[in-house]
Amino acid sequence: MTDNGPDPESSPAGAQPPSSSGPPSGPAGGAPGATGSPGQGSPHLGRRAVVVAGSAVLVAGAGVGAWWLVSGREDPADGLRAAADALATAWSGGTLGSVRFQAAPGAQLPADVGAEYARLTTELAQPAPAVSVTSTTVDEQDPRTASAALEVVFDLAASHGAPPGARFAYATTVRFARSEDTWRPLWEPALVHPALAGGSVFRVDRTAPARADVLGRDGSAVVTATPVVRVGVQPSRTQDPVATANALGAALGVDPAALAARIQKASPDAFVDVITLRRSDYDAQRAVLQPVPGAVFAESTQPLAPTRGFARALLGSVGQATAEVVEASGGRYEAGDLAGLSGLQRTYDERLAGRVGIAVQATGGADASSSELFRVDPAPGQAVTTTLDAAVQRAADDALAAGAAESALVAVDVATGAVVAVANHPVDGGDRALTGRFPPGSTFKVVTTLALLRHGLDVAENVPCIPTYTVDGRSFSNFEDEAFGDVPFRTDFARSCNTAFASLSPRLGDDDLPAAAAALGVGAEWATGVDAFAGSVPAAQSPVDLAAASFGQGRTLTSPLAMAVAAASVAAGELRRPQVVVDPAPAEPSAPPGAAEPELLGTIAGLMRDVVTSGTATALAGVPGGEVHAKTGTAEYGTAVPPATHAWTIGYQGGLAFAAFVTDGASGGTVAAPLAADFLTRLSAAGGYSGGS
Repeated sequence: MTDNGPDPESSPAGAQPPSSSGPPSGPAGGAPGATGSPGQGSPHLGRRAVVVAGSAVLVAGAGVGAWWLVSGREDPADGLRAAADALATAWSGGTLGSVRFQAAPGAQLPADVGAEYARLTTELAQPAPAVSVTSTTVDEQDPRTASAALEVVFDLAASHGAPPGARFAYATTVRFARSEDTWRPLWEPALVHPALAGGSVFRVDRTAPARADVLGRDGSAVVTATPVVRVGVQPSRTQDPVATANALGAALGVDPAALAARIQKASPDAFVDVITLRRSDYDAQRAVLQPVPGAVFAESTQPLAPTRGFARALLGSVGQATAEVVEASGGRYEAGDLAGLSGLQRTYDERLAGRVGIAVQATGGADASSSELFRVDPAPGQAVTTTLDAAVQRAADDALAAGAAESALVAVDVATGAVVAVANHPVDGGDRALTGRFPPGSTFKVVTTLALLRHGLDVAENVPCIPTYTVDGRSFSNFEDEAFGDVPFRTDFARSCNTAFASLSPRLGDDDLPAAAAALGVGAEWATGVDAFAGSVPAAQSPVDLAAASFGQGRTLTSPLAMAVAAASVAAGELRRPQVVVDPAPAEPSAPPGAAEPELLGTIAGLMRDVVTSGTATALAGVPGGEVHAKTGTAEYGTAVPPATHAWTIGYQGGLAFAAFVTDGASGGTVAAPLAADFLTRLSAAGGYSGGS
């Protein structure tokens, strides 16, 4: 008999329900039989008695199932459902080994049920499935035995990285034996899955899809599957691991001592990874590498950009999944899998990698057969589309690689705000171009000028450029103590006079600089789709604070991207916000800040042209490709005396805005402006920039 709920046929109209201390009412039918097979009814189940007017009435069909009513004994089903539910709860919670099992007839109870379960389920052992009881049945012929039908569901999407909706679901049966007043489940492999009854175990096969490409602005791949050669060492093939490590270290630039230690610790036939080379790089060194004793090589493909340095900090890298990546992947990765490790490849890893296909088989056993129990095909990865322009990116990478200093260069399409190049040098030194936080120095005078123009500044009015300007006891000076005398503001801007800007700061309110910066995209909300720093321009807290901020010092911080966006906004005559990833489209930012007045931006554009023709950026005056508008900056930082400086130049040429940044550069005009000139010259030689939507 079952304990699944009340039987409507056993409660005729007018009958009183049994008291809480009496036996529960039974099922209407349709419950599994003693074998636990779903959907099979048991026509021999005895019916139950109910109490009517104080008399016991035995319903027709009484047999062994009603014996307990006649004899006055306890209902044998009592406690069965609770025991079955307890087992299901333990299994779902990953603690099946804590259940007090009883050996099945003719079998031996494992010493460690949890370990035996793990052996049977292999890769499916953890995490545990969701297990629920669908019915319980007491054997009519022997009320001391019973069974429970279970539904077992392994969510392979949530826990093993399979495509959404992949659920390995099946019905199984657990048998019970009653000992005194307690139901005990019988341990047997078949309760885990019926196919395991003959000694089989689960085998899980994973099939990874090909990783999708990262695309550039024109839809062509900037990262795609590229032939590579993994260089390794098989310890059994070398009699002198140290000599092998030294030879490979000299050829490949790896640490020979560390490599020798790894070779000596590895098993004889292991593949000790040394480095993965593009096929072209391997071919160039093949004659040197092939003769090295113990060196072995494995060909494959790996997602790579056109060159190692191509927007590397932004695009990131793909390599063998680290323990951290495996743990965070929700089962999508196992040790040895390729995964996105940094940059955009890691941010969009699940989209690019797709989802693994999974096949579950019952394999082994007495007949060593194998049967497939479940299969789901892999879901291919989806491409990520960026705004990068390959020609502009190469020109930026090459310009930075020609110098030795740590540097960054960002290029932005004026018409759309699309970020068409993101370059950093060295290529493994972090993404200072997008995420760096630096004082902008005098490049910020573009922002300050907008704020002053809003307060009625006439660029023709004289604003003396004096050696020092003091505010509340704090003195400000110019680069190399310059002073240009009683000159118009236009000259102050072109020659970057700090004291002139500091002297104009009392015309501004505490919130004017943050508002002007936001109108040019600095400190505004962006939707780039990648990690990027828009800038921080705090409201002034004192006259000294405001004076320092007026020429990009104090608490103001920006990234090269933020200042390139400011230049693009000036060139466009309206606010531009940067885009880096366009598919999948990032969430749209909130309503834009107050728009900059086009006529005021036109005035600033004219001032930026003066910087090139007669100011601090004359290095840009003769570059091919048309007129350049620019603003240089030399930003002090740190506590050294004299303070260290970063060098900046921002500007635009035609439809392309840019920001060049050099760490520890002497000045914007002498270091960053030549870098920007080199970039524009290289781009012109490659055909120039035509822009586009």
